[in-house]
This record gives sequence, structure tokens and C-alpha cells, in this order.
Amino acid sequence: MRKFLFRISAFVLAIALVVPLLAEGEESVLNRVKDRGRLICGVHGGLPGFSFLSEDGNWSGFDVDYGRAIAAAVLGSPDKVEFVPLKAPERFPALQTGEIDVLIRNTTWTLTRDTQVGADFAPPTFYDGQGFMLRKDLGVTSLEGLAGASIGVTAGSTTELNLTDTMRALGVEFNPVVVEETDTLYNSYEQGRCDVVTSDKSQLVARRQVLKDPEAHIILDATISKEPLGPVTVHGDNKWNDVVSWVVYATFFAEEHGITKANVGTFETGNPEIKRFLGKTGDTGKQLGLSEDWAHQVVYAVGNYGEIFGRNLTPLGLPRGVNKPWTQGGLLYAMPFR
Repeated sequence: MRKFLFRISAFVLAIALVVPLLAEGEESVLNRVKDRGRLICGVHGGLPGFSFLSEDGNWSGFDVDYGRAIAAAVLGSPDKVEFVPLKAPERFPALQTGEIDVLIRNTTWTLTRDTQVGADFAPPTFYDGQGFMLRKDLGVTSLEGLAGASIGVTAGSTTELNLTDTMRALGVEFNPVVVEETDTLYNSYEQGRCDVVTSDKSQLVARRQVLKDPEAHIILDATISKEPLGPVTVHGDNKWNDVVSWVVYATFFAEEHGITKANVGTFETGNPEIKRFLGKTGDTGKQLGLSEDWAHQVVYAVGNYGEIFGRNLTPLGLPRGVNKPWTQGGLLYAMPFR
């Protein structure tokens, strides 16, 4: 009996050591959002297709839709969300200080960020890679052809490190032009202050659309990094990270099973997992601290992943690529709803 109790005590101690808890008296962001009645989401704000504030004050984009999806799951309405534009160096401090509840701002999941900036990552919503945009008339088709070129890059981003590492490995000398803001970066490029601009390929595609003569610019085939982008929550709040993660999985799962914004209210099935997903059986909502129809609310608000992608990124000319369901050979894979 004593040996049995010792094993139980050791097990409990092990769990306590590996599962981070909130500090005493500190509430989960989930409760804070519920009490406030509004989600505060940090975004880019100037990236067409991902998060963009139009002149009439309307927000649109892929990241914006995920902010609305979280609001729908937690508060029952996609409209109960406030979007806060953040520059790259501002995003992690804003998360750490509680200025925002969730960060959805083309932020790459890396080991350093996962361990040193007070952040926990949810599943990636977009798998990207770093590329290079330049003028066609330069006649360059490879990275080696960029020798001696001035290359613009945003400060405080993974792109700056990737650029340096790649060019050093290739033995290519270049002149870095480092700027603080994305708008400044592309303005500098268009005004000829740098020959080339480097960033995530999705951003390059989006920003090329708004250049004065988009057809005069090309994006090289070369991809020099893996850039898994997705929502970020403050470190140590497992309850809140669970909510954000399962909202992401809900959009994946819905696409896998043909559940759409148009049919979610009438979707009939004998599949037990889909019934749990729709809140018709089980208690997934209770386990997350949400209503039982939370996933229904998500899909009704923004649609499934394919709909979110099609609405925001397909018009930019971005192909689905690896951002397809695993059933179609892609990387998007929802964990089981059980």
C-alpha cells in the first residue's frame, strides 16, 4: 500500500513539474476576454489578404478572419473583436503585457520564440517560406545573381537572420538595407533605395499587388526558409492556448468533412465525431470553457479553412500548395474531436 501511495505521489509531483500553471491569483485570458466582452487581437494592419484596414474603417484578411473565429467561439459573435495594428518589434511586448489577448500577425514559430519571448504557439494556419522580389529588368534569376545588390529587409524579423545566413552560406556579398516598418520597406524598394526586397513569399505576393506597376516585378523561385505562421498566446496560459488551438483545428476539421458556412446549420450526419464537433453530443465545449456549439459558431462566422483561404488569399494569386488538408496531400491536420 505504501509503495502504491508513493507511486501516486510521484506521479502527481511529475505532473506538477511539467505542467506550467498560472501564477496564484492570475486568471486565464479566457476569463478576461469573457469579462470584457471583447477580444483584442494584434495584427499587421497593412498586409492585403492577411490583415488590412481599408479607408472606410473595415478590417479584412486571413488573420482577421481567425480573430473573428476566436471571438465567435468565446463570445458567440465574430463582431466582438478589436484589432490592434502592431509593428514587428511591438508584437511580443504587447502580448506579454496583456495589451492584446492573441497575436495573429504573420509570426513565424521558431525555437527561440517558443522559449524566450513569453509566447506559446497555436497550430500554424499558413505554411510559408522566405523569398525575394526584384525588378524584371535586373535580369536576375538566382540568388547568386544578387551579388553586390542592396537587399531590403524588416528589422526584428526572422527574415533578417535568414537572409544573412543564406547569403553567407552561398558566399554572396550584398548590402543590407534594414528598416523598422513594412510600409517603409516597400516604399524604399519602389523608390529605388534598394534593388531587392525579401520577406515571406505570401507578403511579397500581397505587396506586389499594390505597387504602381506589379508586372514590372518578379518573385524568384528560390525559397530559403520554412515559415510556419499562426496565432500566438502568452506563455503559461494553457487554458487560453487550448481554446485558440482548437478554434484553428475546427476550421481544418470542417473542411475535411465538407462542413461550410452555408450548411453548418443543417448538416446531418451519423458520424459520432462530427456530432461532437457540432455540439450535438459530448461535452467538448465544457472541457474548453465554451458553449457546446462553439465550433458551430466558428464555422457559421467565417467558414472552414478552404473558405477562409479562398476568400482572402486566392484573389492574390496564392496557390494552396501545402496549405491543403492532409487528405489532399497537405499539412493541415485536425486533432481528433473526442
